[in-house]
Amino acid sequence: MKALVLAAGRGSRLESGIEQPNKCMLRLFGKPLLQYSLENASHAGASEIVIVVGFQAEDVINGFGIDFEGTRIQYVIQDEPRGLVHGMEVAAPAIGGEDFMLLLADEILWHPHHADMVKSFEEKRLFGICGVVNETKREEIQKTYALIQDETSHRIHRLIEKPRRPQSNVRGTGNCIFRREIFDYIEFTPINQSRGEKELPDLIQCAIDDGEDVRSFNIGDGYVNINTPADIEIAERENARHFSPE
Repeated sequence: MKALVLAAGRGSRLESGIEQPNKCMLRLFGKPLLQYSLENASHAGASEIVIVVGFQAEDVINGFGIDFEGTRIQYVIQDEPRGLVHGMEVAAPAIGGEDFMLLLADEILWHPHHADMVKSFEEKRLFGICGVVNETKREEIQKTYALIQDETSHRIHRLIEKPRRPQSNVRGTGNCIFRREIFDYIEFTPINQSRGEKELPDLIQCAIDDGEDVRSFNIGDGYVNINTPADIEIAERENARHFSPE
């Protein structure tokens, strides 16, 4: 199974707070932010890591080269900043006919469980699996997405992008696993009118509406999506709580 890491974002909301505008190369707790996703992919047994780069791509390529902990790295250029789903689309040829892990280069997890998520995906023969965390502050769920799911099987019925009023403490992350056929649903995914791009939850929803089995999996004990200086402060508090990210 390959891993696809989306790392093309500029990080414009961070620019006023840091010197490095390429947020995936922002150093947190001694490492570039991107490195946490590479570690998660490698430790979960990825056969190859495909990294989608865009803004300041040369910094990422020069920083990580063509190998990470013995796992080959392949780079794909996303010429236009058109969102996560477009990043997946441009990487489809590099993924080929394989199932794959999806990771976002602006996310950090404490005590991640990617290897266990891969095992669950394969044993249950799922179409997709979405990594989630238990979020005590529901306002933080408004930054990512919420789920409506069966509480026993964890089969997902609906995903809600940036919900105004989350109805539970389950918070979706960008850590997912998909069958190769997820790419077939990109053309049917609607464009989010407020953002002008296709959103990951809407892509997954297309597969769910078509009858595909997508479930949630508890991916870690702590999680932060880094977009603003305030998110860095949240990560520092979270790191202090857990002592060190894995």
